Amino acid sequence: ADLTPVRLGTNGVTALISIMRGCDNMCSFCVVPFTRGRERSRDPESIVAEAKDLFEKGYKEVTLLGQNVDSYLYSGGGLKKELLTEEQKKAATNFAQLLEKVALVSPELRIRFSTSHPKDMTDEVLETMAKYENICKYVHLPVQSGNSKILEAMNRGYTREWYLNRIDAINRILPGCGISTDIITGFCGETEEDHADTLSLLKQVQYDYGFLFMYSERPKTLAERKYKDDVPEEIKSRRQSEIVAIQRENSAIKTKAGVGKVHKVLIEGFSKKSNEMFMGRNTQNTVVVFPKENYKKGDYVNVLVTTCTASTLIGEVVKKQD
Repeated sequence: ADLTPVRLGTNGVTALISIMRGCDNMCSFCVVPFTRGRERSRDPESIVAEAKDLFEKGYKEVTLLGQNVDSYLYSGGGLKKELLTEEQKKAATNFAQLLEKVALVSPELRIRFSTSHPKDMTDEVLETMAKYENICKYVHLPVQSGNSKILEAMNRGYTREWYLNRIDAINRILPGCGISTDIITGFCGETEEDHADTLSLLKQVQYDYGFLFMYSERPKTLAERKYKDDVPEEIKSRRQSEIVAIQRENSAIKTKAGVGKVHKVLIEGFSKKSNEMFMGRNTQNTVVVFPKENYKKGDYVNVLVTTCTASTLIGEVVKKQD
């Protein structure tokens, strides 16, 4: 096994549950398929049992983990996905169905998941998220590049247009959903025009958060074998700075939009700056900080946000959640 089934947060409130191992996506920049092997999905009943056990032990949030959770498919074990008949695939448990099973453990147990792949993110998953309040309205949807030619070289399996269609679906089915992304700048063969496509996509989508990297060649990847790492480091660095500047602006806009609103927050512990302040996250995964008062870790509270920093909401509890 390359992932332990359950990893507990040090706060006693949040935990991670591995739902699958390996990856069948052969992204040209990534070594994971070579190190962790093909996708294997875990029995949904064992995942639900772990979620129940964690909830009974006092945990209030679980994050379902996989390299690509949207491709989760459990057919009873044994056969690889590509060997299943259409009937077997229809009878198997998919990710949307797994999400529902875990959400039904208790309305007091929050569910998050990571990571999603744009080519496999279905409306069924989004509709399941909309159906259950305890499934957090937050999707991490790595785009990697805003240019279809670079996406093809990365072997991502979708185009810019496909990706934007998935963003539209998220916004339509889950209004106000938090969305974050990963971007790699300076991939092999990336031109200034290709880079401009990434900048325009950032401006169009307006992500809440972004994890933004310069391309660095990894040994034993398809990119190492097929392509030349031909974008100079100083150009990668400049392009990354331009991406970071736009994302910083997007994050500030999204954070400011939370001021003046009441957010349901799960208390995870003390804030980094003061033991008189608690911190937690709202459903969109934004950190919220507020006076400790008489609440405790693991409580749900309603926080009226009165101000913010670039990425943190600050306020006070207005009413304890029932």
